[in-house]
Amino acid sequence: MKNLKKMSLFLMLAAVMAFTAACGGGDNGNGNGEELDGSVVIDGSGTVYPLMARMAENYMGEQENVSVEVSRSGTSAGFKKFLAKNGTDFNDASRQIKDEEKSKAEELGIEVQEMKVALDGITIVINKDNDWAKELTEQEVKDIFLASANKKKWSDVRADFPNEEIKTYGPNENHGTYEFMFETILEEQDLPENINLQQDYSTLVDLVSKDKNAIGFFGYGYYESNQDKLSAVKVDFGKGPVEPSLDTIKEDGDYAPFTRPVFTYLNVNQAKEKPQVLDYAIYTMNNAQAVSKETGFAPLSDEDIKSTLDTLNGMKK
Repeated sequence: MKNLKKMSLFLMLAAVMAFTAACGGGDNGNGNGEELDGSVVIDGSGTVYPLMARMAENYMGEQENVSVEVSRSGTSAGFKKFLAKNGTDFNDASRQIKDEEKSKAEELGIEVQEMKVALDGITIVINKDNDWAKELTEQEVKDIFLASANKKKWSDVRADFPNEEIKTYGPNENHGTYEFMFETILEEQDLPENINLQQDYSTLVDLVSKDKNAIGFFGYGYYESNQDKLSAVKVDFGKGPVEPSLDTIKEDGDYAPFTRPVFTYLNVNQAKEKPQVLDYAIYTMNNAQAVSKETGFAPLSDEDIKSTLDTLNGMKK
């Protein structure tokens, strides 16, 4: 009788252990029974940085033996670190990879996987005390940032605007945001010679917040987290002024002309060699929609997420 009780207790414990294992309880691995440790190194876009920094923080909360390092040298500078021998595992980018960067990857034998993670809106910001330029047409915005338009004073934009010098600000050439403004919005026409371009976005926020005649541009997330210091310009694309928001920032929405996808690029070679890198890539896509909304980005569609996840899951051994 005692042996029967012992056997029953053993079977119950075995069942509990099997159920716990099936649910992943106590597993610090990647779902394949493999323990995860080591590091994941990420650099690139300052725009994408808040999203990826939050993602890394969340991931390390679940994978205590994996260290995720996120830096923000800018999209173009980040690609130089990514496309190098023993380069970074990921490069965050606020633009797509360029042909010359693809050629560099091929030259080095690096397989690159594009991961679209969210949508961002180029946001035109002004000083809180600016009460005249709260609404501008798309062309007026372009003219302010075009050297050829020669809009040096606010009164050059509209006659009833102040007769004060316009102070333009933006991120420097290291950033994909600068390239999107130059290449897509301004159609590769020069920005004003006296525009103040900065590497650090927090510096831009500070400069615009202290200058009544300032107007600048950067990603929506930096505006959203600094609404107490800045105002966002409502842009009229032909159907009335549109305020940038998570509802209007869509590739087919009201703010579409100033909307762009943002990315992270994965070094597939390293993902195949280091399980934690592939696991982080999959985790990023599984959580992209939630984290994007938390950090000032519009989320992708379920279809976009599934497509990338299918590709990543196909890399598993």
